[in-house]
Amino acid sequence: MSKLTCEQIHPGRRGTAGFQRELSLVMPDFTLQDSADTPATDTPAAGTPAGRTRRTHTRRTQAAVMFIIVSALCGVLAAGVVLPAVGMAVATGKAAEGSLDDLPAAFDQPAQSQRSEVLDANGDVLAYFFEENRVYVPLTKIAPVMQQAIISIEDHRFYEHGPLDAVGTLRALATNLLAGGVTQGGSTLTQQYVKMVQIEEAKKAGDDAGVQAAQDDSYGRKIKELRYAISVEKTLSKDEILERYLNIAYFGDGAYGIEVAARHYFGTSAAKLTLPQAAMLAGMVQNPTAYNPVQHPDAAIKRRNVVLNRMAELKVISPAQLAKATKTKFHPKRVVPFSSGCQGTDYPFLCDYVYRSLEQTPSLGKTVEERQQAIKRGGLVIKTKIDPATQDKIQRAVSSVVGPTDPVISTMNMIEPGTGLIVAMAQSRPVMGDSAKKGETYWNYSVPPSMGGAQGFQAGSTFKAFTAAAALEKGIPLSKRYNAAARMDFTGRTFATCDGPAQVGPWRVSNSTGVNGSMDMYRAAQFSVNTYFVQLALEVGMCDVVRMAEKLGVESSTADAPISSYDDKPSFTLGTVEVSPLSLAEAYATFASGGIHCDPIILESITNRSGDKREVPSANCQRVITEDVANAMSSLLSSVMTKGTGRRALTADGRPQAGKTGTIDSNAAVWFAGYTPQVAGVAMISIDNTRAPFVKGGAGYRYNGLKGYTVPSTGRALEGSGGGDAGQDIWKPAMEAYLKDKPAQSFTAPR
Repeated sequence: MSKLTCEQIHPGRRGTAGFQRELSLVMPDFTLQDSADTPATDTPAAGTPAGRTRRTHTRRTQAAVMFIIVSALCGVLAAGVVLPAVGMAVATGKAAEGSLDDLPAAFDQPAQSQRSEVLDANGDVLAYFFEENRVYVPLTKIAPVMQQAIISIEDHRFYEHGPLDAVGTLRALATNLLAGGVTQGGSTLTQQYVKMVQIEEAKKAGDDAGVQAAQDDSYGRKIKELRYAISVEKTLSKDEILERYLNIAYFGDGAYGIEVAARHYFGTSAAKLTLPQAAMLAGMVQNPTAYNPVQHPDAAIKRRNVVLNRMAELKVISPAQLAKATKTKFHPKRVVPFSSGCQGTDYPFLCDYVYRSLEQTPSLGKTVEERQQAIKRGGLVIKTKIDPATQDKIQRAVSSVVGPTDPVISTMNMIEPGTGLIVAMAQSRPVMGDSAKKGETYWNYSVPPSMGGAQGFQAGSTFKAFTAAAALEKGIPLSKRYNAAARMDFTGRTFATCDGPAQVGPWRVSNSTGVNGSMDMYRAAQFSVNTYFVQLALEVGMCDVVRMAEKLGVESSTADAPISSYDDKPSFTLGTVEVSPLSLAEAYATFASGGIHCDPIILESITNRSGDKREVPSANCQRVITEDVANAMSSLLSSVMTKGTGRRALTADGRPQAGKTGTIDSNAAVWFAGYTPQVAGVAMISIDNTRAPFVKGGAGYRYNGLKGYTVPSTGRALEGSGGGDAGQDIWKPAMEAYLKDKPAQSFTAPR
């Protein structure tokens, strides 16, 4: 253009013929066909009114086209001068104007969304979380043939031109104007990259209108895109633009970016893509849906061959390479499926607990929405302490007793004392899904509703431990004796609530183990004597009992009935509160740790895409009871294992261990809560009161719950006891499996 001035080539001053000759100096491959040169067929004679009208319209259209071409070539776009939307004026008779000066000169290029991955204790991937399944890779890890393929089909002069490819863009512009609509593209890779960034940012913001605006066919949008492209090419090299383009591009079937596309369609990496694979992926960018080889294999192959032929035409590949590549078939069976979230993973409910924990992690954002964006778009590496070997062993112990399709629910949860680490979380319905017939569920029966739990379960006599701990803290010794008759009427007894003294309403209590008479706390715990612990609770005061349970970590699963609301209910000591199995394990782990309570944790570390660590939630470990009280509790509960109802749950190696059985009214649920110095565990079996024969009032309803019930899928005959069903059949094998290679440790004797 240095040899010609705008004055010299402007069609309004030089005429069409002169303009065409001079335009050929800078665009030798571009011509405008005068209507006089068009075939006579299907065209009215030039002398007729119709012919004169058509000829006049054509000249006006050509003049409009020439004006835009000259404006572009004279640097109008780059200078920011007003560009009339002549195409729109010709088509509709309405003029529209837009100025590049009104647009920001800089283009914000935020980091691309990347999927986050959850790793188990061995470093293996447990799950992916993403909105867009993308793994960003540098250009050095993208096969050169892939780079060549995308450039060949989308912008073969990419390394030769600036943000605007004048030849390609103006040819497309002229063709579109002559056609009265958009029939050709012409965007450079840089312009396409700008468009993709705008679409992704609109999606992040949930801006559907913004997504549409970034893709509309208006010339105003194209001008804006060009201005941003100019900014991009000022700040990034061509290699950097190509790298970002290949990483942000959508390749259909949920695959974002070249790395995930390579893994998904071919089970390989972007670095190892072959010629036919690269050509197929390059062809998909134009229309990821229509050219998806999984859904439309024939169309994908045809489009791939278009890319291959273009590469051959540009001499990027040889005729021999072309012939060989076009014969290559696509193999749908080699497609590697992927999914976001926990459903379909090996441990979906542990995974779900991880996700919900991340949603509550302040370092990932101020709000839940911000944290979700970080989880699904931040490219986080989330390391957990989930040990697959342990989890599998615990799951086998649960599944050997209760199956997923049974009208019974079972769980086993294990926590490491002193750290809060969740060692295992298993349930009898281990598959996440909506097929009830297959035993699938979305409920995590181990946790409270706030973490995905469906409901709580009454824990029965396991709560007697909290009454004992409150008594010890108040100075009442293990030697404390009561006459625990087989049946006692506590109506009218006075006790302390947190709001002052209160009286027991009508209430008669019976023992269920056949042990009665005068006894100390050891014997009462060994045989779970109800009338002893009610007397103890009334002496201690229910305010102190519920406060003990709270600080040990027990959490009510009933939203409007927190643990503190039970301070006026002496039946609390018999386990009438609905709680989550995990919170009960948390409480017993506090005894095992010598009085240190820790919140349950499952996250070890979080690293962002830059390798910087984000703070993970703390277990908030702190002393809540004295060592003396904790040691006395271990002594008390150890005697249950050696002399009482927990004997059948004692592990084969006889190592020091403590525990407490629990059975609720009508044998609707049975529990065993116990621990060693290394681990605390809680096993639970409960009826599913939504399934026959446990639907109250339904046909064949069982009034005695689990007692004498044979589990359909496993054939296990349940006796309805915590020591046998939950303790012997689940807790014992689970603990033995976990402790197999760990040395025996002793509890500290109470002073």
